[in-house]
Amino acid sequence: MRECCCDSCCIGNSSEFYFFLNFESALTTSRDARNFTRKLSTLNGVTVDITRTSRIAKAAAVAGILALLATGCGGNNNATSEQPASPDNPITLTVTTFGTMGLDDLYTKYESENPGVKIQATNIDTGGNALTDWKTKQAAGAGLPDVQAVEEGWLGQVMTVSDSFTDLRDYGAGDIAGQWVDWKVQQATDDEGRIIGYGTDIGPMGLCYNADLFKEAGLPSERDAVAELFGGDNATWEQFVDVGKDYVKASDKAFYDQSGFVWNSMVNQLDEGYYKADGTLNIEGNTQLRERWDLLADAASNGLSSGQTQWDWGKGQAFVDGSFATMPCPGWMLGVVKGQVEGAGGDSTDGWDFADVFPGGPANWGGTFLTVPETSEHPAEAAKLAQWLTSADSQAAAFEVAGTFPSSLDAQQSEAVTGSNELTEFFNDAPIGKILANRAEGVKAQFKGPNDSVIQEQVFGPATIALDSGTDGQKAWNDALATLKDLDIK
Repeated sequence: MRECCCDSCCIGNSSEFYFFLNFESALTTSRDARNFTRKLSTLNGVTVDITRTSRIAKAAAVAGILALLATGCGGNNNATSEQPASPDNPITLTVTTFGTMGLDDLYTKYESENPGVKIQATNIDTGGNALTDWKTKQAAGAGLPDVQAVEEGWLGQVMTVSDSFTDLRDYGAGDIAGQWVDWKVQQATDDEGRIIGYGTDIGPMGLCYNADLFKEAGLPSERDAVAELFGGDNATWEQFVDVGKDYVKASDKAFYDQSGFVWNSMVNQLDEGYYKADGTLNIEGNTQLRERWDLLADAASNGLSSGQTQWDWGKGQAFVDGSFATMPCPGWMLGVVKGQVEGAGGDSTDGWDFADVFPGGPANWGGTFLTVPETSEHPAEAAKLAQWLTSADSQAAAFEVAGTFPSSLDAQQSEAVTGSNELTEFFNDAPIGKILANRAEGVKAQFKGPNDSVIQEQVFGPATIALDSGTDGQKAWNDALATLKDLDIK
């Protein structure tokens, strides 16, 4: 254990967005402020270092000390003395998640099996908003939950401050690491070998499509035939666009919901995306990215995109009114689709299905980890809960509800995943678990740099919207590079 739990203290900037982009450097400044050899004091059994680097850095360190003394440093220093929860020693564990993770029923079950534990859960609508919430609280050094869900796309930012999270090896993570796919564990392991997160789901991708709309357009509508239509095991993005053009010509309707999700899928399946494995940016001069961008621009200019607003879809109406016929779907997106259709008054008769095919080959989009911030007052109980929520049985139960495909090897083979459930019934009895298992074969974990999610949302988010609004591909690409430069993203 560390002597000091104040690694999350930092100084903000008057501009919130500028501060977020410089989050890592702000934390590094405050961390450096504690590493000078002159020790300020040893108070309350905790030794704190400061540096002479600057008055601002000293102020950050002193602020951290004051917060430390005021709170008793409620982090892992409590781990050795923490008493197990019981009816005589009740505790409340706070959990922050996002999107559709399928955990609500599991909270209730855990409380019933663990008398004395009350779970206070907060669910944030999207991963992007969850990132903002985490950054704000991490920077303030206060307000973080006992269990924090972290999305793969912003794991790179989390790893820059990995020492502000509990090393779950202290609670047995190293002994059970083999229960997850190996690359999931590797993603959650920092440079010092600390495991900071238990893996929940992974995001292998298949293709959601509307069988009724395909049939109306004269295209194959049966699942296997649809897979062959796009090229089966040799499916390409070029073939996807060609089929889309045929669909638009036959139906006078858009083929996919919006260009942003297609672009994310294209990027995520590359060996290296926005960053190289060595941590350097990989955008300017990247011929693979540019070729895919030009193909996406061609698709948008030919009417393939419906130009829907991400995560809204007209309050779900676009899923039931024929606005588009396909959508790239990682496992967790299946629960989103079902929820959108039902929210708009639809059901399984609206024709949505799920095909065992994906353009360009294996791809992974997303996946989550459950972490325990060092600020938790109950790290042992929080780690116990996080481990339980990511066990094989729990992951299988979450899959049945939300389609979050397990990172647990045992869960992937369970009847709950491979058999029928409410999601398979919604998607025309598609064998979703088996399809996702097939789609997971060959997936490689792509390195996510510290600003990967910022690039996705703030650089290429506006650029893909521009494509859908009629901007030509060259201008949209140039504008994206200009934004990248303006934001000074490293």
